[in-house]
Amino acid sequence: MESATFNDMSAVVEADRAHVWHHLTQHKAFESVDPRVIVEGKGLRVWDATGRETLDAVSGGVWTVNVGYGRESIADAVREQLVKMNYFAGAAGSVPGAIFARKLIEKMPGMSRVYYSNSGSEANEKAYKMVRQIAHRQHGGRKWKILYRERDYHGTTIACLASGGQEERRAMYGPFPDGFVPVPHCLEYRSQWGDVADYGLRAANAIEEVILREGADTVGAIILEPVTAGGGVITPPEGYWPRVQEICKKYGVLLIIDEVVCGVGRTGVWFGYQNYGIQPDIVTMAKGVASGYAAISCTVTTEAVFDMFKDDASDPLGYFRDISTFGGCTSGPAAAIENMRIIEDEGLLANTLAMGDRLMANLHGLMEKHAVIGDVRGRGLFCGAELVRDRTTRAPLEEKTVAAVVGGVMKRGVQIGMTNRSLPGLNNTLCLSPALVVTADQIDQITDAIDGALTEVCS
Repeated sequence: MESATFNDMSAVVEADRAHVWHHLTQHKAFESVDPRVIVEGKGLRVWDATGRETLDAVSGGVWTVNVGYGRESIADAVREQLVKMNYFAGAAGSVPGAIFARKLIEKMPGMSRVYYSNSGSEANEKAYKMVRQIAHRQHGGRKWKILYRERDYHGTTIACLASGGQEERRAMYGPFPDGFVPVPHCLEYRSQWGDVADYGLRAANAIEEVILREGADTVGAIILEPVTAGGGVITPPEGYWPRVQEICKKYGVLLIIDEVVCGVGRTGVWFGYQNYGIQPDIVTMAKGVASGYAAISCTVTTEAVFDMFKDDASDPLGYFRDISTFGGCTSGPAAAIENMRIIEDEGLLANTLAMGDRLMANLHGLMEKHAVIGDVRGRGLFCGAELVRDRTTRAPLEEKTVAAVVGGVMKRGVQIGMTNRSLPGLNNTLCLSPALVVTADQIDQITDAIDGALTEVCS
């Protein structure tokens, strides 16, 4: 990258310092150091305003840029669409909206309808509103409760935080709306029931226990991540998902799968739930749908769910009375169509599986070398390493020390993530989600940087 690219960025940095309120950031530090301003990206590499190059192993910081930076074909597709027709409210259709919906449904057997909005939080809000309206129209208002799982995250609005299983994300934002009820997490490494023979079955049965406690006639839905993301990269244990599906069918509970992180190839299949042979009623997605090239999210339903909103055309309140202003933007589906083509034409699902295997093997190798790694988990290019003070007791490494490891990795030219201000005392998992185009050499660069940082900070 030519240094000339970064000529005279001081005005930009000062404007940022003076006026931009950054996400998830304590700004006190910016009184003495410059905020980081990202200027350019290509593949997995980004450059900041100082000209510093970094290998991004978290796809835009929040598991988003699945096909990598600098995709001119996506930018071209968006521009072509915008100059032709940029926006009309979602009460009407659009050409890219119709085409992408068809292509998406082709990847999701059993699903049939796509509702557009513009963020993962909003996609989940739409699902919750569907559940509540179904409760009133089909169940006399009774099946209104929505279950969520400890450690899972579903977004940043008040209702999404009410259904969020990360206490530090929720802190100081209550009181929350009623009707969101937690179920136990499914992380066997930190089993709530000690050493049990079939942890997956036990964790799933805990959901049934909550349904029975609350009253099956009050529970309308459960929302779950197929692989928990920011709560510690938790891959579900054997037997968990089939039993969850069975419980949902038994009690007439709609199964909402939150694919905001896992969706569109992250685990090596189109959607994370497809690893487990289950059939959801509602699927939400955002981040990787257009790899961050445009804002788009989708709430996808079965035809059975859709039909419940058109069974009585004479009822003036009978349809789904919802709107998302920017769900009418055509840039999102235009970008999503090209994003999907890239994944298909470049064989990125296969690359995700191959490079995911390499990443997991490298992490297991680091685990043999560094006693501070207590557990390694992941699926595809969605991996984590939990850091502990003691492997026997599994006492978690302090958050500030984990942050120092992340800082040490950054010093070596690689950006990774960690569970961040999410779980009191348990923000101790390194999070890795490089773009699906990652190469073997880049995988090795990522784990080499982690190796060096662990040696520096934890030896």
